[in-house]
Amino acid sequence: MRPYEVMVIFDVGLEDGEINSCLDRVTSLVRDRGGNPERTERWGRRTFAYELKHRSEGYYVLIEFTAEPTLVADLDRMLTLEDIVLRHKVIRQPDKQSGRALRADARRRDTAERKAARPTPAS
Repeated sequence: MRPYEVMVIFDVGLEDGEINSCLDRVTSLVRDRGGNPERTERWGRRTFAYELKHRSEGYYVLIEFTAEPTLVADLDRMLTLEDIVLRHKVIRQPDKQSGRALRADARRRDTAERKAARPTPAS
């Protein structure tokens, strides 16, 4: 499984219940497909640098999860079809943040140590 984060921008005029129901659908999709929703951060209202769909503000939510790559396409499609979502972006987090880089470095060191410990053939 790989770590991902998705930033979702909702319309500011929505009720909290509508935003919560959309976030519940996202987390249930992740869980149903074998992923693990880890953290949801509500950033609140932010002003846009430029107008987006004739709006100058949006309600930002950041969701972090781990899942298989096939889930991301389904999540992207779901958020694209949601009318209350102004914009969204799914990003795969770097390996360094997920801790996999540390395990990969340890494997490389082990391999290098095993190669160094092998006797070299005499010529």
